[in-house]
Amino acid sequence: MRIILLGPQRRPTLDRVVRSLFTGPDSAGPVATITAGWQEREPDDAELTAHLSAALHGGHAVNLGLYRRWLDVQDRDPKYFAGARALADVLAGLQEVYLLRLDYALRAVYAVQRRSASGDAVPDAVAAVRELDTEHLRRVNVARREFFDRLAPHERPVIAEHRAEVSAVLADAPALVVTGGHVGVLAEVLHLFNVAAALGEAPVIAWSAGAMALTDRIVLFHDRSPQGPGHAEVYGSGLSLLRDVVLLPHARARLLLDDTARMAVFARRFAPARCVLLEAGTRIDVSPDGAWSPGVRVLGEDGHVTARDAA
Repeated sequence: MRIILLGPQRRPTLDRVVRSLFTGPDSAGPVATITAGWQEREPDDAELTAHLSAALHGGHAVNLGLYRRWLDVQDRDPKYFAGARALADVLAGLQEVYLLRLDYALRAVYAVQRRSASGDAVPDAVAAVRELDTEHLRRVNVARREFFDRLAPHERPVIAEHRAEVSAVLADAPALVVTGGHVGVLAEVLHLFNVAAALGEAPVIAWSAGAMALTDRIVLFHDRSPQGPGHAEVYGSGLSLLRDVVLLPHARARLLLDDTARMAVFARRFAPARCVLLEAGTRIDVSPDGAWSPGVRVLGEDGHVTARDAA
């Protein structure tokens, strides 16, 4: 399928993107949208719907309501919800230990980086962080897999009902639009309602957390928090529609891009994955064969941002 990644939509570019895909209302059905990352504000999609309707020359959009569906599962399948809460506790414990170890490991990297004139010792220090990241993601995925094996969603009548409804909408939708919000909630409901399996050949348009949730490794980052620069952390796996890429929405606002030493560690830590900036006005097209449009802005292993002719 074709995937289109956009920068933040505070000044929307979505309408122009949709116009470039469709010349008029599509007879196959309304464009599907996912706003579950907004959580309780999921239904507040009037502005999004208006942009889509204008771009589609009066065509319509339908919200898949994944967060509402998740709340319904909580109400109607208490056994599954209890298991989900227990899983959340397990994952929180894994993340707590991981962050503690990550703090020590990255402090060691920066100390070696400052004191090593030749820089020869830095790769070994970064390798230790990479191993920590990999092991943490493995543990998270194992915990989730064990949970799904124990309480198989496809065998739960309430979840199966919602999955069938979501699949039916996506089967007729000429495109899927995934907005931002809370990336953890987005990843959760996208997996729960098996969205990846329901996708056909229709393009997927996503930005911010919605774009991150399409990847095989979600990385949280914020160098400009009130508490001071934080460590980028591996959170978990998204839909894996995009592999070997770390997406960085609001990169200029959230990363210390002028600190090339710090950015070099960031890029080397996640290599060979591309660290791709998604700033305002960005549009990146990923074709069905996996080719990326030219001019993609990436964070290089030297700590500088460069535009790649092909990604």
